[in-house]
Amino acid sequence: MDDKKLTQQQELFCREYVIDYNGTQAARRAGYSEKTARSQASRLLTNDNILSRIHAIQIEELKKLSVTPESVIMRYLEIYDRCMQNKPVMEWNYSEHKLVETGEYTFDSKGAINALSKIGDYLAMFSKNINLSGKVDTGNSELAEILNQLRARNDAK
Repeated sequence: MDDKKLTQQQELFCREYVIDYNGTQAARRAGYSEKTARSQASRLLTNDNILSRIHAIQIEELKKLSVTPESVIMRYLEIYDRCMQNKPVMEWNYSEHKLVETGEYTFDSKGAINALSKIGDYLAMFSKNINLSGKVDTGNSELAEILNQLRARNDAK
């Protein structure tokens, strides 16, 4: 079914699927039988054309919401700023019958760390995996020849 247009029912399945990401329910709502909805959903979700259409619908929805990686980062920065704001620690004053400031302040360190972590993840700042590739020329053809001889002996065994 490569590069073929989806049927109406398949298109409906894709649109229904992005509502709740429940394949069986999407298949039912798209008109597949109750009996086969689960297996149809499983089959449809392995189809490259279906997956491409679902991805395209997701992008359409994100554009409607004006959600971009930059807007998400800006929201994380706003959350970080809010979490870093000092909030006065309050305690009950029995003589005044109300909460009063203690002179100490607190902030939401967990929220701030989480926001910074998400930003760092997006920027790949904390990646522990470094991909290196290339050839090293030792300039020593004798060493290469010795290694080739050893490999040949090992392969002959």
